[in-house]
Amino acid sequence: MWRYIKSAFLVGVDVPALGRVPINLLLTAGFGILGFAEPGFWLAGAAVEGTIVSALAFNPRFQKYVQGLELQEAKDDDGQRRVSLIQTLAPDAKRKVADFAAKCNKVLEVYESQQTEPYLIETNRDALDRLSWTYLKLLVARQHVTSAENSDSERNIENKIKELEGDLAETDQPDSLRESKTATVAILKKRLNNVHRRSQTLEEIDSDCMRLEAQLDLVLENASMQGKPQTISSDIELASDLLGAGIFGDDEQAVSHLDRKYSAPKRQTEGS
Repeated sequence: MWRYIKSAFLVGVDVPALGRVPINLLLTAGFGILGFAEPGFWLAGAAVEGTIVSALAFNPRFQKYVQGLELQEAKDDDGQRRVSLIQTLAPDAKRKVADFAAKCNKVLEVYESQQTEPYLIETNRDALDRLSWTYLKLLVARQHVTSAENSDSERNIENKIKELEGDLAETDQPDSLRESKTATVAILKKRLNNVHRRSQTLEEIDSDCMRLEAQLDLVLENASMQGKPQTISSDIELASDLLGAGIFGDDEQAVSHLDRKYSAPKRQTEGS
C-alpha cells in the first residue's frame, strides 16, 4: 500500500512549457509556506492532502495504473540488461542475435497477417522472447568460455607438463625443488582437465545454438503455412549446463536476474 500512497503523492499532470508537474507536492509546499504566516494553513493542508492522496491510493483504477508503470519500468530495466549483454559479444555473435530477433519478428508478422487471435499472438510473443533470451544466454556463455580458453592453449600446457616431467626424471635435484615441480605438474594437469571441459562445453553450446536456430526456422515455416496457428513452445532442454558458478564471469548477476524473470510463470491476462 505504501507504493500507492507514494505514487499518489507524487502524481503529476502535464503542463505546457513546464512538463510534468507534481500537483500534490506543489500544494503541500504552498500550504507549508502559508503556514508560517497563519499556522491554520498547516492543518488545512494536511486535511486536503490526506483526502486527495487517500482517495487516489485506494482507488482500484489508480492502483492498476501504478502497477502498469512498475511493470513498464521493470521491462525497461530488463531490456537494458539484455542490451548490455549484447554489447559484450563479438561482432559475429551480435549479428546472430540480430538475425534471430529478425526471424522472431517475422513469425509475429505472419501471425498478425493471418488475423490470429490477439491472445495467441501475445502468448507466442512471450515464447519467442524466452527463446531469444536462451539464445542470447548461450552466446554470452560462449563468449566467456572462449575468453577463458584463450588464456592458455592445450598444447602449451601439455608441453609444460612434459618439460617438468622430464626434469623430474633426473635424479640429481634437491628434494625441495622436486616437490615444487611435482606440485606444479599436478596444478597443470588440473588446468589441462579444465581446458578439456571447456572444449566440451563449447561443443554443447554450439549444438544448442544450432538447435534453437533450427527450431525457429521450423516455427517460421509452420507459421507461413495455411491452417490454424499453433502455440509456440519455449521449453527446450539444453545439452549444455549453464548453471555452473562463474561461467558468465562479470555478467553473472545480470544473467541470473533475467533467468529469474524468464523462469517465472507468465501471468494470465484478464478474460483468458
